[in-house]
Amino acid sequence: MPTSLEKPIGFTTGADGRPDPAALHRRIRLQLLSLGMADAPAQTDAAVLEIAGGLLASYRQKSRLLDDYRCPADRRIESYLKGHLADLRLPFDPRLPGQTFILDQHGLARELSLPQGRDEYESRYVKSYRVRNGLLHNPRADRRTTQGTFHVAEGGLPIPSDKVAVPRAVFAEMFRRAVNPPRELLVLPFTSAHPHPAEVFCSLLLRPLVCPEIPGVALARSMEIRFFAPGSLVSNLDFVESIFGNAGDPMLPENDAGLDVLHWTGHTGCVVLAPHLCDLTKRELGLPHHDQATPRQRRDGQCWTDPTDKYNGGQAFKLTCRTDAGVIVTLIADNYFGYCK
Repeated sequence: MPTSLEKPIGFTTGADGRPDPAALHRRIRLQLLSLGMADAPAQTDAAVLEIAGGLLASYRQKSRLLDDYRCPADRRIESYLKGHLADLRLPFDPRLPGQTFILDQHGLARELSLPQGRDEYESRYVKSYRVRNGLLHNPRADRRTTQGTFHVAEGGLPIPSDKVAVPRAVFAEMFRRAVNPPRELLVLPFTSAHPHPAEVFCSLLLRPLVCPEIPGVALARSMEIRFFAPGSLVSNLDFVESIFGNAGDPMLPENDAGLDVLHWTGHTGCVVLAPHLCDLTKRELGLPHHDQATPRQRRDGQCWTDPTDKYNGGQAFKLTCRTDAGVIVTLIADNYFGYCK
């Protein structure tokens, strides 16, 4: 258990118990600068730049040289995907986003959800407002039904009959599209008012509790989850870290679940937000024509009669790929907060 609760849950010992927004903004600007985002230098304190400018330039160069490097959790996820999809001989490697804005402290996602110096943000998928006690996020849709929502990739554990069975090749294509969203989805709200806004994925490490501690009998155990969201949907990460807490920088050894054998269940999860998947057609994803489909594919709607038929009728869905290996990868074709939870 960390001695400070500021990074995992945002609790401080200050006068009001809240993080300092100015300090968070300086941290955000420096991190944008370290990622090489164009407008970051002009917005960063000159005194800080004078001291840290050379170090950040060196960091950017090293990051470019290590562009293919992944943190331990991401390596476990990519290793699972490559092994599970190996026989498909895909024309691409299933890789997670590389250089992301890592949310290694509670509160960063909240500050990133609004343009700097403003109290409102609106996009195709969400409206966010600053209110007296924090931020209010209104996703585009507030779903209250699960019908047709849960889709599961074939080739792993048995798929219940009330779920939609999806060919592995279709899942692989969905994954490729999920980690390559349209540019407008990548725009970070914090920089959206800048002449050259930052376009980046945001990522978060979670360690949700699975087995509570039983004093004198068993230690507390948690799983690990990596969450990826295009910059414009960073408000979703504000939501999930408010529930499960922030597990810190996934690059640091002290946050590697693989080195925490006494408190890790051995399970790894990955969630990628990708609402743009709703715009794809069944044909371009590789689903068969109705005449070549199996009875279950016809029942589940995993085939097409018109080349313009959209996947799942253009409605939101969650597509999961899981086996008994202990890794589960989920693509969420929506930004409804309930799906993220």
